[in-house]
Amino acid sequence: MKIFGVVGWKNAGKTGLMERLVAHFTQMGVAVSTVKHAHHNFDVDQPGRDSYRHRQAGAREVLLASGKRTALMQELRGEEEPSLDAQLARLGPVDLVLVEGYKRDTHPKIEAHRAETGHDLIAPGDGSVQAIASDHPIDGLSIPVFDLDDTAAIAAFILQKTGLAHREARRETAKPGLANNCFALPQGVDWTPVDTALEQLRAALSPVVGTETLATADSLGRVLAEDHIAKRSNPPGANSAVDGYGFAHASLPAGDPVLPLVDGRSAAGAPYPGAVPAGHALRILTGALVPEGVDTVVLQEEVTLRDGNVAFREGAKPGANTRDAGEDVAAGKVALAAGHCMRAPDIALLSALGLDQVSVYRPLRVGVLSTGDEIVAPGSTDNPARTFDANRPMLLALAQSWHFQPVDLGHVPDDRETLRARLNKAAGEADVILTSGGASAGEEDHVSALLAQAGALTEWRIAVKPGRPLALGMWDGTPVFGLPGNPVAALVCALIFARPSLSALSGAGWSDPMSFTVPAAFSKSKKPGRREYLRARLDANGHAEVFKSEGSGRISGLSWATGLVELADEGRDIAPGDPVRFLPYGSFGI
Repeated sequence: MKIFGVVGWKNAGKTGLMERLVAHFTQMGVAVSTVKHAHHNFDVDQPGRDSYRHRQAGAREVLLASGKRTALMQELRGEEEPSLDAQLARLGPVDLVLVEGYKRDTHPKIEAHRAETGHDLIAPGDGSVQAIASDHPIDGLSIPVFDLDDTAAIAAFILQKTGLAHREARRETAKPGLANNCFALPQGVDWTPVDTALEQLRAALSPVVGTETLATADSLGRVLAEDHIAKRSNPPGANSAVDGYGFAHASLPAGDPVLPLVDGRSAAGAPYPGAVPAGHALRILTGALVPEGVDTVVLQEEVTLRDGNVAFREGAKPGANTRDAGEDVAAGKVALAAGHCMRAPDIALLSALGLDQVSVYRPLRVGVLSTGDEIVAPGSTDNPARTFDANRPMLLALAQSWHFQPVDLGHVPDDRETLRARLNKAAGEADVILTSGGASAGEEDHVSALLAQAGALTEWRIAVKPGRPLALGMWDGTPVFGLPGNPVAALVCALIFARPSLSALSGAGWSDPMSFTVPAAFSKSKKPGRREYLRARLDANGHAEVFKSEGSGRISGLSWATGLVELADEGRDIAPGDPVRFLPYGSFGI
């Protein structure tokens, strides 16, 4: 997290500069937070509000929260003002923090200066003030002087000084990226609850793939990169929903109508060329445009033809058996929104609306790497000390079933330099890397060790069973998910954590699995503290039965199951018939 300040006397333009810089960096994709130093008895609350009353009553801290934002208000009540470092520690991880004020602190700053204020520069010789942003020329300084309104130049200077310029240049010439600290956990976090881990990932991840244009017919499984607008309405014109006879409802006589037929007909693709006179009827076929003078159609099975007339029972309703133009989708409306993953019905919809091409994200390239001296190719040996590699083919198959592009990165032994070289190569071949094994803190857990050396590791000890260790980090700008080596734990962590994360990275947005509550067909006494996932399937009565063993070494249970039973973090005694949450494999896209 980089820090840069903006200082200046009152009315020098520092707040306006801050506002423009925040907007500029945000548009560039740089995640920005701000700290503003207030010199007076400022208040962000209003008298009479509930939170104001809490504070007046003596609350030490008041956290005001809604679905849009949160605000933490702390009453110092005579205590010493916290330092800037202490205030910065409150913030979540971002790329850059812009600080307004705190001119006596030593962080790097730019000073805003206007001639009309009559003030001299705050500290032209202060090493922490690294540039001046002024509305008038200033000579004789050893530091740069920028036009106060030249936001782009000032922003480029800040990026260069904070070391963020190199990252942004790479992002523009290569592909979208993530902040190197995007997986950082809040300070003091040890065991991470599942919901907290998911919320953290959801907030941190964004698309890392570029876009391209494809023929709509070739877009199956691809993610739309923008909203797609109907070129024309569906139906494009009012038309008949049945084979029958059309007329103007207002021209019907009292009683059972007998209407003379006009010559000709209206068929799909061959509309009637003229208008139908009032009190007359026209032969019309399914899908045919309704001509002028027709607003209602009666089924052909309900009419009698005689002597050039059509007769039918009274009671036809106005507009019966017709479709209005655009009643499905109107021209100019959003047909499918950005982030939608294309299916066969979606191809039909866009094609019907005249969209023969779509803008889509490029397929997310998911690299899969196995680690460990004990791992060998399936069937390659009879040595019981060796373990056949089940994780890599499983994870590659998952990536393919999720419409990503699987990239087989092979297997590396427990050799740190070999792994380093493979990760270096993988960062250029994949948009995200999944590893299995080596994600804990043991002496042979080289994935965690290398990510830690790169300064971009967060070892998430997730309160989940099976699972727990999940190494998350960045390698040369590429996100790495270090999954457990045990296949059962690897699959559970892939479904619960990797699948929604990969969806966000692909442009499809975060995906939560669907679930439903069913009666249990098992008994269990669950201890509190960890979220548990049991391999399960539904019996003939729709009750959830679980695999005979919870041992994570029983890989056969993955194949036996058709989903997972999720047991919440709290302790619970479960008896047959009690409600449990069932997540079918299908809700994970497998």
